[in-house]
Amino acid sequence: MRVRSAIAATLLLGMALCCTAKAQDLASFEKRTTVKVLPNGLTLIVCERPEAPVFSFYTLVDAGSADDPQGDSGLAHMFEHMAFKGSTEIGTTNYPAEKIALAKVEVAYAAYDAEFRKRVGQNPAKLAQLKKVFQDAQAAAEKYVIPNQFSQIAEQNGAVGVNASTSEDSTEYFWSMPSNRLQLWAYLESQRIGHPVEREFYKERDVVQEERRMRIDSSPIGRMVEQLLATAYVAHPYGRSGVGWESEISQVTATEAEAFHKKYYVPSNIVIAVVGDVKASTAMPILERYFAPIPAGPKPEPMTTIEPPQFAEKSVVIKEATQPFYIEGYHRPDYRDPDDAVYDAITDIFSNGRTARLYRSLVRDQRIAAEAEGFSGFPGEKYPGLFAVYAVPLPGHSPEEMRTAIHKEIDRLKNEDVTDEELARFKTRARADLLRGLADNEGLAHQLAEYQTRYGDWRELFRQLDKIDAVNKADVRRVANKIFVASNRTSAQIDFVPPQQNPEPSQLPTPRTPAPAQTGGAK
Repeated sequence: MRVRSAIAATLLLGMALCCTAKAQDLASFEKRTTVKVLPNGLTLIVCERPEAPVFSFYTLVDAGSADDPQGDSGLAHMFEHMAFKGSTEIGTTNYPAEKIALAKVEVAYAAYDAEFRKRVGQNPAKLAQLKKVFQDAQAAAEKYVIPNQFSQIAEQNGAVGVNASTSEDSTEYFWSMPSNRLQLWAYLESQRIGHPVEREFYKERDVVQEERRMRIDSSPIGRMVEQLLATAYVAHPYGRSGVGWESEISQVTATEAEAFHKKYYVPSNIVIAVVGDVKASTAMPILERYFAPIPAGPKPEPMTTIEPPQFAEKSVVIKEATQPFYIEGYHRPDYRDPDDAVYDAITDIFSNGRTARLYRSLVRDQRIAAEAEGFSGFPGEKYPGLFAVYAVPLPGHSPEEMRTAIHKEIDRLKNEDVTDEELARFKTRARADLLRGLADNEGLAHQLAEYQTRYGDWRELFRQLDKIDAVNKADVRRVANKIFVASNRTSAQIDFVPPQQNPEPSQLPTPRTPAPAQTGGAK
């Protein structure tokens, strides 16, 4: 009776979603959506949604942390920060003079950095003198800076949610504002894409270093995940720290950031979606006016590095006086794989909410975990990523118990068909998630830009439902047996160990002669 009621509820929800979808179907969006590729290669998408006098935009640059040059991890993230520093026209009192001052900063930093990097023969007195020259050059350049002017202009004109993010796959910029400020937004966005200035670069570099310390160095789970990826990948950049290795962040330069922008922030590598109370007939000429003059450039060459197949199980064990944790990852193909929707099904059935298998088994029934979940496409989807599963043990339980319990549930996926109810629930939720993603302007702008970038056609967003509907029980078992094998697994765990108190003399570190004091932004 309970099963019958659940199936009935699922069908009713599906009917309701189908009714809602009538206003959200592909044909409706095709009437309201205009795509134009400018002569310089930049792609513009305008979707008319006049329900309220506002619009949202989403600028997607098809370059993320995976594209950081060798030795410059964190550069994509660093440039995201710099994109809010203004341009040749915004954030400066006198750009011609500032340009000269910034060039002097780079000359001074190059001299300081060259001395700092000497592994033999470094002169402490010369290093200190070069550092002072560098600091004086920075101070001279800062006299021309109008701090935070870019964001202030946007917010003073009604912008909300002014933000950006850098993932392994891409860098995104977004906010929402009144529709009568469309032209102002086009000016601001075209300025930071086409005419950025690396002002206050080294000050912002310190901010990024602090961000790393907070997210990674001071976080046991952050360090564990970083080590998991570094262990799982031997060739592909997904194995590098997304926020950047400390030693590389501390020595990246404004000159290198400019080179990154020149290579990746070319119009042919950018998609901009605008959604809201805008008419394509009037909006598109405005957008062309501001974005078309951005100089064209060659689209960055595709990445050629392919992660070789993993042929042996790998593991990381961290022992600390902190919350125990267990996570494991299995290599899977990228988003273009024909079985991509099957991975979505496994993720949903395995770990989506309180009805999912992991939660029911580890949290509700066995009561050995405070949390248990799986997720796919980690740390990115553009290239082959990981299907990851984690569990947080309750007091008195260990990471090894989490591992055993997770593997038991994985074996069920491999050896038994999922139920009709589980498969139906996945498909219903997938449709609901799509509709929710289209419900607000910012979410829709994100989806349009993402699918246009990844597939070359935003309509693929709607075609995903056909792929989801085609998933069957045999697909789930087939894919589970293909991916969930020990030789394809990398695991990481935190084992709790009590903090040492009054260690024996033999356990104390051997005193070392202190090295000469070093000053500067690198270690």
